[in-house]
Amino acid sequence: MAPTDAPPALAPAPIPAPTPSVRRRLATLVYEAVILFGVVFLAGYLFSTLTQQRNGLEHRDWLAAWIGIVVGAYFVWCWTHGGQTLPMKTWRLRVVRARDGAPLSWTRAVARYLLAWLWFLPPLALHPLIGLSVPRTLAAAAVWFFAWAASARLFANRQFLHDRLAGTCVVAVTR
Repeated sequence: MAPTDAPPALAPAPIPAPTPSVRRRLATLVYEAVILFGVVFLAGYLFSTLTQQRNGLEHRDWLAAWIGIVVGAYFVWCWTHGGQTLPMKTWRLRVVRARDGAPLSWTRAVARYLLAWLWFLPPLALHPLIGLSVPRTLAAAAVWFFAWAASARLFANRQFLHDRLAGTCVVAVTR
């Protein structure tokens, strides 16, 4: 039996790709926000046109759900078809399954998307729950965001908590 024909249990483990820096991943997140502005704008325009929305407060819960679904579809589709969004391609990053570096399945990509909301939802939930003012809510969100980003330093492979919980990791792509 040739070395390349070894059974999967005896095959060498894949060589892990290097983990990109937290700064590089956050720069990708900023670029992602620019792209998402266009995605959210088009989704909102489509929603308001189809529902003939005349006021921004009309159907706002449905609009929020629609935008969440559209943004989720964008990310899940990109992550399951090559593992990269446009900003991830620009910054040469890819999201893969943490265990073996394989592409993400639909269920794992959906789990990663839902868990990524932990970057924003906990501090924003404080606003209606305990009646924080808008400036204090934004300050709490900023503190939470930086604490969440800093939590990557707690793990040996420097992955964010939502990636660890979803069983995914972001790796650098070589040229």
